[in-house]
Amino acid sequence: MDTCIINTPLGSTKITGDIDGIRTILVLDIDQPTSIKIPKTLQHCVAQLKEYFAGTRQQFNLKLNPKGTHFQKNVWEALGKVPFGKTLSYLELSKQLGDVKAIRAVANANGKNPLWIVVPCHRIIGSDGSLTGYAGGLHRKKWLLEHESPYKQQTLF
Repeated sequence: MDTCIINTPLGSTKITGDIDGIRTILVLDIDQPTSIKIPKTLQHCVAQLKEYFAGTRQQFNLKLNPKGTHFQKNVWEALGKVPFGKTLSYLELSKQLGDVKAIRAVANANGKNPLWIVVPCHRIIGSDGSLTGYAGGLHRKKWLLEHESPYKQQTLF
């Protein structure tokens, strides 16, 4: 499995994958040295993440190969359909998946998403609009949603 560490505005990010696709994209809580050489199998992922953070990419075109249960993969697939700049509640996502009673299981699968940003679990919010439950930390979720917002907050001073 190939691995690299890149720096993003939200901290060090570890990417793993191989010829079968990207396995994980994980933001780290502790800064790590960035990789000097990026393995060929990860270069497209690194380039697309840099474009995303630069504000020039809204959709990813990567071969993905996450490990998870059938249910988790169904949730992650549904997450991938939430458009850039939009949000959905956990309840709405559960309804889309066909089982409103599965809201806790959907939230759990959302929290186990191994493909940070590319599978946009940060776009899932509470029914009341609150920024609930984000494995990367609510400060990162807030940053990502603001980054994707079509309405940029301007400062008064």
